[in-house]
Amino acid sequence: MHKIIFTGPVGAGKTTAIGAISDVEPFTTEEAATDDVQEMKTHTTVALDYGLLELGNGEVVHLCGTPGQTRFDFMWEILTEGGVGLILLINNQEKDPIADLNFYLDQFDEFIQRTGVAIGVNRMQPGETPTLDQYAAELRRRGLNAPMFEVDPRKPEDVILLTQALLFDLDPELRDTATA
Repeated sequence: MHKIIFTGPVGAGKTTAIGAISDVEPFTTEEAATDDVQEMKTHTTVALDYGLLELGNGEVVHLCGTPGQTRFDFMWEILTEGGVGLILLINNQEKDPIADLNFYLDQFDEFIQRTGVAIGVNRMQPGETPTLDQYAAELRRRGLNAPMFEVDPRKPEDVILLTQALLFDLDPELRDTATA
């Protein structure tokens, strides 16, 4: 059994990404937003999102999404237990997405050190900053060499690419068997 954790700030696309690739109807714990989140969206995850991805070799990957609000951060540690890696989604349209990147990398640092991370940046517009190069520079500054892509969490092919990048980074032998 494999479990991948999806995390990131509110509105980064975690619920959407899991729904895009899950082979079963995703289970979500979305409730009406009651605080400043309601200015961004009407509903928000309060416990977890869950989906299931069946790999071609018969293995199953459990997809678990964390709540983005820090008031539910107690779920982060619970959900990472038994996880094999982290997918961090960042919304490039937020006020300071580099600060968001650093916050979640810091919060999940211990888990990332034991496993690995792949980063998906969504809502990027041509000519706007930060650019992927600026995110990459921030990762280098932190000493991280993680796969990172521009993604649209609504597009299964983007989420699959991000998921594969994480799995290949965790186990290079997977890459070899996928290309053989």
